[in-house]
Amino acid sequence: METDLATPRRALAIGAHPDDVEFGCGATLAKWTAGGTEIFHLVCTDGSKGSWDPAEDTARLIATRQEEQRAASRALGGKGEVIFLGWRDGELESGLRQRWEVAHAIRQVQPDVVLGHDPWKRYRLHPDHRHAGLLAVEGIVAARDPHFFPEQGVPPHRPSALLLFEADEVNHVEVIGAAHAEQKLAALLEHRSQLRSTMHIDNAEAADEVARFRDRMHSRLAEHGALAGAPRGEAFHVMTGL
Repeated sequence: METDLATPRRALAIGAHPDDVEFGCGATLAKWTAGGTEIFHLVCTDGSKGSWDPAEDTARLIATRQEEQRAASRALGGKGEVIFLGWRDGELESGLRQRWEVAHAIRQVQPDVVLGHDPWKRYRLHPDHRHAGLLAVEGIVAARDPHFFPEQGVPPHRPSALLLFEADEVNHVEVIGAAHAEQKLAALLEHRSQLRSTMHIDNAEAADEVARFRDRMHSRLAEHGALAGAPRGEAFHVMTGL
């Protein structure tokens, strides 16, 4: 099991929805920003289906989730720099147009490390996660080679590593500290519109419900860290030599 990449200068985390990055790699981003990394989020969908209320004003929900995502970035030590592609929630495709947009973002941001969903995870229920993972992989291929999308007018860029979270075959753990775990939790709790549907917190003022969520997240971090003999961590499949 490998551990701990060198702290990158710049990282781009690609998620299907607002809050996916925080669940998948929030503590890692917090650790890196503490070491000087500049972090960027790319969110593929508009998050418009992130409510169990049939009467939800989806336009308002989209705007709310964007603000929550920027706040979550800042909670991780970032500057709230988020690229929203705006594809309709639940209907994301890994097509050529979407690949064009992800490749363009990679070329503009020029990250040393890209992070994203594992598109090959078995028994994955949500199609957006699978497609977002494919876009991260295929976007890297397009971004690195000059004959892909030359009309973009942006120089090609080749990241040094890709970290896939929710990984089917873990081969890498980023060991994290207690402070970084707390930043991950703080960032997740910025996604207030998702407390009920995603975090199973019916009442944000109920200390016991929030505590149960925090315990679940700490248990997950402990499980991941144990893969590398560490108290806590976040697990990935790492790909280098891109």
